Amino acid sequence: MRWIKARHGRGRMAALAVLAVAALGAGRAVSDATAFADRTTYGRAVKIGHGTARTYLTMRGGMPEVGVALSEGALAGLPDEHAPGGVFAHGHTTFETVLELPAENRTRFRHVLLNWNPRGHEPPGIYDTPHFDFHFYVIDSAARVAIDPADPEYQRKAERKPAAEWIPARYVMPAPLAFARMGVHWVDTTSAELKGEPFTRTFIYGSWDGRVIFVEPMVTKAYLETQPEFSATLPAPPRGRGDGYYPEGYSVRWDAARKEYRIALTGLPPRR
Repeated sequence: MRWIKARHGRGRMAALAVLAVAALGAGRAVSDATAFADRTTYGRAVKIGHGTARTYLTMRGGMPEVGVALSEGALAGLPDEHAPGGVFAHGHTTFETVLELPAENRTRFRHVLLNWNPRGHEPPGIYDTPHFDFHFYVIDSAARVAIDPADPEYQRKAERKPAAEWIPARYVMPAPLAFARMGVHWVDTTSAELKGEPFTRTFIYGSWDGRVIFVEPMVTKAYLETQPEFSATLPAPPRGRGDGYYPEGYSVRWDAARKEYRIALTGLPPRR
C-alpha cells in the first residue's frame, strides 16, 4: 500500500509538471502574440489652435506607421497672417512648430516640422490656400536650422540635386529655390492641383546639398474639416525603399474614436 501511495504521488507530481510545462508554453505563445500586437506611443503634445498636435508611432506586425495627430480643437483658433510669432518668407507668413518623435521611435525620421500657412504659399493659384505642411525630417533640428540664407554656400547647396536614383521619377524640382530652415521642395507632376483641380492634399520630397532630407504631406484645412478617410500609394525611387525612409504610402484620416486628425507615413521598414 505504501508503494501504491508513492506511485500515485509520483503520478500527481508528473501531472503537475506536465501542466506547468503547458502553462509555460501557453505563456510563451501569448508573449509571442503580444510582440506582434498593435501598439501606439506618442511624442510630447504641443498647443495648436484650440487643441494640440503630437507625433505618434504605431507598430503593426513589426512595421512602423509614423504620423502627426491633431486634436479636434486644433483646427479652431489658428493664427492669421497678422498674428505675432509668424515667419515671413517668400511673400507668405508661416507658423512653425517642432514636434518631437516618440521616445521609442523605430524609424529613420528625427523630428517633424509642422507649418501652419494661413494664406498658403507660392505658387499663386495652386498652394495659396490655408493649409498645413507636415515635414518629416531625417536630419536633426540643428542641421535643419542651419539651412540659412546667411550661409555663403546657400544657393550652391540649394542647386545641388540628389542623384536621380534617390528621387521618384515623376518628381521634379520646379526651381532651386530653398526655404530657410526647410530646404528645396520637389513636386509630383501627376498631382491633381498641377492639372487644374483645387488643391486638397499632396506629397512632397525635400532635398538639401545633394541629399533627400524630408518627406512632406501637405493638407488643406478645408480638406481636414471634411473628416476624410484617404490613403495613397507612393512611388519608390529607382534605388528602391531599402534605405528606410521612403514610405510605401501616406494617409489622411479622421479617427472618430480618438477625435483626432491623423496624417501618417505608412509602409516604412523599421530602423535597424
